[in-house]
Amino acid sequence: MSFSRRALLAVALAATPALAAEFRSLGDKPTILYDAPSTRADRLFAASRNYPFEVLVKLDQWTKVRDFNGEVAWVENTALGSRANVLVTVPLADVRAAPNAQSPLVFEAYKQVILEIVEPAANEWIKVRHRDGQQGYIRIAHVWGA
Repeated sequence: MSFSRRALLAVALAATPALAAEFRSLGDKPTILYDAPSTRADRLFAASRNYPFEVLVKLDQWTKVRDFNGEVAWVENTALGSRANVLVTVPLADVRAAPNAQSPLVFEAYKQVILEIVEPAANEWIKVRHRDGQQGYIRIAHVWGA
């Protein structure tokens, strides 16, 4: 392949937007995850309610998912909820009144806290709600699942 063709291919690939990961959260009850798409398969672990997962494969009745730690498992589609959630990944994350670091602090969320997504991500921030009703903006870099 000539230099000009390689350069053109590199430019085309760089201009192609990366596919965004799809995330789904569990519903309102803890759920067992399996090593294969069957309730007869080995049980791997239980996940807490509303826990977010990255979707890897979808079947009619099952979805293969990955958690924040990289663990891969299968979950029944009926266990997936309709709300989108994120998981706090830093020791202590600030949730602000507006999407900027100078905005007043609404609350702080500790690592592993699950927050509901209220509005889609914009720039570096995403609007979230704590289960106690408080809402605000958190940096996308401080959560997983968006």
